[in-house]
Amino acid sequence: MIWLWIMLAAALTIGGMLWLGKLPAAARPLAGAAVMLGLAGYALEGSPSLPGKPVAAAEEPEGFGEAITDQRQGMADRFGPAAQWLGMSDGFARTGKTELAAKTLEKGLEKYPDNVDLWVALGNALAVHSGGMMSPAAALAFDEAARRDPSHPAPPFFAGLALAQGGDLKGAEAVWSQLLARSPADAPWRPDLEMRLAQLRQALGPQPPPPAPAEP
Repeated sequence: MIWLWIMLAAALTIGGMLWLGKLPAAARPLAGAAVMLGLAGYALEGSPSLPGKPVAAAEEPEGFGEAITDQRQGMADRFGPAAQWLGMSDGFARTGKTELAAKTLEKGLEKYPDNVDLWVALGNALAVHSGGMMSPAAALAFDEAARRDPSHPAPPFFAGLALAQGGDLKGAEAVWSQLLARSPADAPWRPDLEMRLAQLRQALGPQPPPPAPAEP
């Protein structure tokens, strides 16, 4: 039965090329041959009688999350002046255009130079553009964000995320520990931070106790 539908589709394709496409007479044999060649290839390689089987999507490996697509855990103002630039940058980043993502945020910072969300997003974008490593430019962007609002949780959170993704687990643990110590108990980002910090400490393994202070 499937071959009947295939032959019908081929006939409709040839008819469409001849009448709707208005092919010249000299090109019609070539177009018909191309369709028949496709049918011959499908007859040799295709398996129309096999039942369909959906392919299960591969599970994402466990890790510390993606910096650029993280939902920012309530840390960013998604409806403020930075929202437009954050949205455009995220769109570029999702399609792999990491340089454009960073440049978009730089344009936004020209208009809103004191916006913490834009500085944090720029640090994320620069880290992603560097292959997930905390580059000097990314570190500078996070520092600029923290300098403008020392109480804002996003700069240390995403700086720690970039450090963890780049392999500096001890550096990330130190940054996140300080952030957790000053985070309110009802902060919306606290559960996620605690989870990531627990994963980080598990990856680090048992740590030796700090040396006892020397007696005078």
